[in-house]
Amino acid sequence: MSVQFEEITKETLYIALEIINSNPSYNVLENGKHKRELADVEKELLNPVSTSVFIKLDDTYIGMIDYLMENPKDQCPWLGLLIIHGDYQGFGFGTQAYALYESDMRKRGLKRIRLGVIKENGKAKQFWESLGFLSIKTALWKNGKEIFVYEKLFS
Repeated sequence: MSVQFEEITKETLYIALEIINSNPSYNVLENGKHKRELADVEKELLNPVSTSVFIKLDDTYIGMIDYLMENPKDQCPWLGLLIIHGDYQGFGFGTQAYALYESDMRKRGLKRIRLGVIKENGKAKQFWESLGFLSIKTALWKNGKEIFVYEKLFS
């Protein structure tokens, strides 16, 4: 079984909300609340700047990715979010989804990807480092939270 991507639309946004709310500890880290509202998720995922896709395993929605082809702050592509539904974590689906995303970005001619990890999110730091990302600096993010900026260069 392999994963594939499907665009998130207004009609499927409720599925994205369910995926996000299946990760209450991440929600608390990100914005101090266990649950997100549909309006928050719509603003975050259905905007003209980033691309948001579901991660699907056959016909099952198991996660999502949100990314920017070029961040206006540093002209680099950024992976803003990779999140797997709580019920599907620990099976390697995040690694599979990232591999598909990276392959797609390489085909588009990109030479690197950046992402931010909230300082307190040890699980995410471990995950991204295992995929070859290196911490290049710290920065302040929304609500004044400190993040580690990670980068992976493609050879």
